[in-house]
Amino acid sequence: MLQLYDTATRDKTAFEPLEQGLVRIYTCGPTIWDHAHIGNFRSFLFADVLKRYLRYSGYQVHHVMNLTDVDDRIVQRVGEEDVSLQEYTQRYAEAFFQDAEALNIEPADVYPRPSEHIDDMVDLIAKLIDRGVAYERDGSVYYSISAFPEYGCFARLDMAGMRDGARVDTDKYDKDDARDFVLWKAWTEADGDVVWESPYGRGRPGWHLECSAMSMKYLGQVFDIHTGGVDLIFPHHQNEIAQSQGATGEPFVRRWMHNEFVNIDGVGMSKSEGNNLRLSDIGGQEEVEAFRYFAVTAHYRSTLNFTSDALAASKSALGRIRRLRERLSQA
Repeated sequence: MLQLYDTATRDKTAFEPLEQGLVRIYTCGPTIWDHAHIGNFRSFLFADVLKRYLRYSGYQVHHVMNLTDVDDRIVQRVGEEDVSLQEYTQRYAEAFFQDAEALNIEPADVYPRPSEHIDDMVDLIAKLIDRGVAYERDGSVYYSISAFPEYGCFARLDMAGMRDGARVDTDKYDKDDARDFVLWKAWTEADGDVVWESPYGRGRPGWHLECSAMSMKYLGQVFDIHTGGVDLIFPHHQNEIAQSQGATGEPFVRRWMHNEFVNIDGVGMSKSEGNNLRLSDIGGQEEVEAFRYFAVTAHYRSTLNFTSDALAASKSALGRIRRLRERLSQA
């Protein structure tokens, strides 16, 4: 019996899909505002190995990975470069697919983009308002976390100790409670042409709303596995749970699986450190393949420390495996 670890329960238990023989998986994919770095690709490699093993175990797998093409950083860059949203994001989408192919990552079945699912998000907001867990304020719509008593359980938050006014997201709008998060952002001049019409006024969706709407559209109101990096546990995945269960009244995801970070020479990756390595930064195709080996042979819930020596060792180990395979095929 296959056993998988679940972030929600912090325990490993027997895995049984909702539908016999079929596993539905949603992966939080890249935000196509810039090139994906090797830390991002650790998440996608983990999902790739999980999907391959499930198929090896006899399951069919339906896999959805979003490409986030609407968020604050993208809106800012679109305005700075004076280009369309599609023109700006497509260059990074193409770069992501090229890197994924170099890493031999099997494509997902669907790659939804938020800009193509605005109506689905507006419909989800309407359900949340009807159920009394969301409210309008000056052209924006917010999720009221006080209306969802389970809020914080998934991320192990001490909500009693969280002060009113302690922000849990970066959206700068008026709210009933500063902890509430935005579902629909009212248009401002800074948004430029990145705007859509809605019953609540002109604006754009909040980041958290996007994954809830798209995952439920393609996988159903309840599905089997949701993957992503540990940095998404809060607030993103906690907010996904609140939105989705707030709208349907049903459990959202049956099993959450999160991979740990990648450090560079013992230091966490960040733009301030200047160590957000891309695949092209670590070498050619041989080095890219060695990185795949390096990433997938480490436990996904352990922090991965990338060094030039570790990459060289993985390259050598991969070479030995290939030579063995060649000798076995000849024999």
